[in-house]
Amino acid sequence: MESRGAALMAPAARASDWPLFAGLGPLGALETVPRLARSFCQMVVSGWGLAELADDCELIASELTGNVVRAAAGADGHPRYDDRGQLPLLWLRLLSDHARVRLEVWDTVPLERGVPLLRHAADDDESGRGLGLVAAICDDWGWDHLPAHAAKRVWALLPAVERVLL
Repeated sequence: MESRGAALMAPAARASDWPLFAGLGPLGALETVPRLARSFCQMVVSGWGLAELADDCELIASELTGNVVRAAAGADGHPRYDDRGQLPLLWLRLLSDHARVRLEVWDTVPLERGVPLLRHAADDDESGRGLGLVAAICDDWGWDHLPAHAAKRVWALLPAVERVLL
């Protein structure tokens, strides 16, 4: 599993587009992951001098990792293990060009358990609003299937920080 994790966490092929990179994982898809993801985002993004994006990055990371945790759980809300007794895994990647932040969540939850879809929740629905928040906050977002890694990637692009020059 270590070699697969190393491949998934390797910086983007065009590193010159995203010179700043930080990765977290692999992590078992457990309910503690969103809290860890929020702390990681705050630490990394603020450390990059982009504190203005840290709160939005935290929110997006919490939403995307929370979606993986829910998809990985059984109907009873408990973790669901595969035939080999393993949990689905996820990785959090943060990339930046010193102005924008690209957040990626990779996971090994089988596609038949669901893919990210923007829904329009009814007023009395208890869920279904998260990706709407992602779409409202981010410049762009999407997902892709990565068959070579038996994974999917959900990504979101936080807008550039507007800085006032004095």
